[in-house]
Amino acid sequence: MSLIVKIAWRNIMRHRGKSLIIGAILFIGALLMTVGNGVISGMDAGLQKNIVEGFCGDAVLVSDKQESDNVFLEFMGKAVAPITDYKAIDSALKTIPAVAKWLPMGKNFAMALNEDGGLAKGAFVLGVDMDQYRRFFGDNLKLIEGRFLEGNEPGVLVPTGWRKLFGDYYDILFSPEGTALDTAQLGTGITSRLSELTVKHSAVFMGVNNENSTTDIRVPVRGIVKYRSLNTIWGSFPIMDIESYRECLGYFSALATSAPVKAGDLDLLAKSGDSLDNLFTQDNVVAPQKGRATAALAAGSLAIARDTARPKIDPDAGTWNLVLLRLAGGKSLTRTVADLNKTLSEKKLPVRAITWKKATGFIGSMAALIKSSLFVFVMFLFFVAIIIIVNTLSMAAIDRTSEIGMMRAVGARKGFIRLMFLGETAALSAIFGGAGIVAGIIIVNILAAFNFTTDNDMLQLLYGGDTFRPMLSVIDVCLAIAQLVVVTLIAVVYPIRVASGITPLDAVSRE
Repeated sequence: MSLIVKIAWRNIMRHRGKSLIIGAILFIGALLMTVGNGVISGMDAGLQKNIVEGFCGDAVLVSDKQESDNVFLEFMGKAVAPITDYKAIDSALKTIPAVAKWLPMGKNFAMALNEDGGLAKGAFVLGVDMDQYRRFFGDNLKLIEGRFLEGNEPGVLVPTGWRKLFGDYYDILFSPEGTALDTAQLGTGITSRLSELTVKHSAVFMGVNNENSTTDIRVPVRGIVKYRSLNTIWGSFPIMDIESYRECLGYFSALATSAPVKAGDLDLLAKSGDSLDNLFTQDNVVAPQKGRATAALAAGSLAIARDTARPKIDPDAGTWNLVLLRLAGGKSLTRTVADLNKTLSEKKLPVRAITWKKATGFIGSMAALIKSSLFVFVMFLFFVAIIIIVNTLSMAAIDRTSEIGMMRAVGARKGFIRLMFLGETAALSAIFGGAGIVAGIIIVNILAAFNFTTDNDMLQLLYGGDTFRPMLSVIDVCLAIAQLVVVTLIAVVYPIRVASGITPLDAVSRE
């Protein structure tokens, strides 16, 4: 083996020109493959953090009556089917080890009405219990103005992107209730036409559901928020308290399902049919001048405020549309979701699980497409490098016909010639390809340190967020080394056949 190494090294130094060409190809190929792996890994990590951890979780539970998997970005206006038995689902999820945590959510299309006339502006409205939401997502929202929703108070958080769209269409600028407009947070485009805008501290939404019934509600604007990543995409999702959302969509609210029945109403429900008929006699139709109604009127606004104040409720008691899931690691997402669906079916729960890629529609598809495109690009470099190296090594073998023929004449076997060529190529691959991998690692870390940012939707998908952060794990580096080894082995097969096929007669005839 030492003899093979010595001869291989001697041949490399003897044919420096060709060796440098092959080495340069190996260096560039290894460099680009390493950087490509870093970009793909950075995109994966960015999407994991910014979509999964910041918006929709690893998987989503939807009603078994839900037809489309695209529950977040369905542009045809079809409502997401409701989930009405969430408490049973919640109890079941506590027994499934694969589910780390979960968040119920309302999500549907609603029209934001322009009270000054004109067409309405559509929005994907989210209904949440804000305490649960923030426990699940942490700090995925950045507060720009106002405050977050507290408890079960009615209100809406308006994203900066949706506020800008509404301002551009209707010259209406939303601002949190009870606060002065903070012009420092507005873009130059809005600030320049501030005098033309009408400031509103509440918004009117009209829900859209499968039954085509609608309910208009007015909710105060509590805060202006910005999604910390992919805000350009998620900025069309106003976040409403769950009870206002249910009222807007015409769903059963937690208050309706848990409100106590007064003693007088229980007496009414307990009456027989004859007793109920007697209630509507002529004597009973006309109310007396004095009594409970008169007392209520005398109480004035105090009674109205007491009756309309929202009491403490159990938000889980009402209707939801989605349950977002964060899954325990260890298995592939597709396998885990398949196992989860099997478990849900066994427990006879009226829901099914879908992956985040399916739930986000074209966003998930586009992310997968971009990742696949990057992988194809890296593989393209892979095969181009192989073709160039094959041609270069084959020409080198032919040019060395006399040398190889003489070696065969003095007793060198074909196996020795094969090992000699393999040793030369392996040495070049180790030196130049290894240098390319090291250079790729350095470049990936330098690119990550620059923190390139963008507001472009497509680039945000490529970046995996609004900041470009390529990264290389130990697995990525091992993959680059494996790719280099495969390139070397494939590229040397044909040149070895050419070299081992040279005979002493070929050397004589060439001379």
